[in-house]
Amino acid sequence: MNQGARPARVVVLLSGRGSNFRAIAEANLPIEVVAVISNRPQAAGLTYARERGLTAIALDHTAQPDREIFDAQLADEIDRHQPDLVVLAGYMRILSPAFIARFEGRLLNIHPSLLPAFPGLKTHERALAEGVKIHGCTVHFVTAQLDHGPIVIQAAVPVRADDTADSLAARVLAQEHRIYPQAVRWFAEGRLVNNHGCVNLKDDLASQSVLSTGA
Repeated sequence: MNQGARPARVVVLLSGRGSNFRAIAEANLPIEVVAVISNRPQAAGLTYARERGLTAIALDHTAQPDREIFDAQLADEIDRHQPDLVVLAGYMRILSPAFIARFEGRLLNIHPSLLPAFPGLKTHERALAEGVKIHGCTVHFVTAQLDHGPIVIQAAVPVRADDTADSLAARVLAQEHRIYPQAVRWFAEGRLVNNHGCVNLKDDLASQSVLSTGA
């Protein structure tokens, strides 16, 4: 999506402290965060949003009888802000297929592993248990298959012999704070091209085109 000179309108979803949201908000990106929404009314991320003068909305998922009804309410609230992009920043709920379909192609998530390795929870513990030597994080477009959407950007960290889940998580989180703002910037600048599930930058595609023609 090419936003041109207009900042991309972004809605952020979070459930907790929102450290990735903070990284995005403080990265001087060509975006306008038009709303921050949490399914947990006491989420620290909402407090931070209010401190920055942003619209902060609490939608308690426990007030609804099932996931589909809550997701429909959430989607209606998101649409009210007319976003170009919806960013999941530590949003700890599995989204329903109807919700994902409604925002397909403009729904980004960050996952603490090098997908497709270790989808789901407890990624750092599982990485250590498997004895992998490289771990990391992935920004991807969200699809109905959990943690398997088209990959935008990844960052790798070495796994040290003395690592614990906490020490590994801390190094991965530092990389999350680096690559998530980058992915949002690329989206806002219209540089992401999704070609049958493989995401490239327009610059890279142009370079490949030049090389293929022998220019």
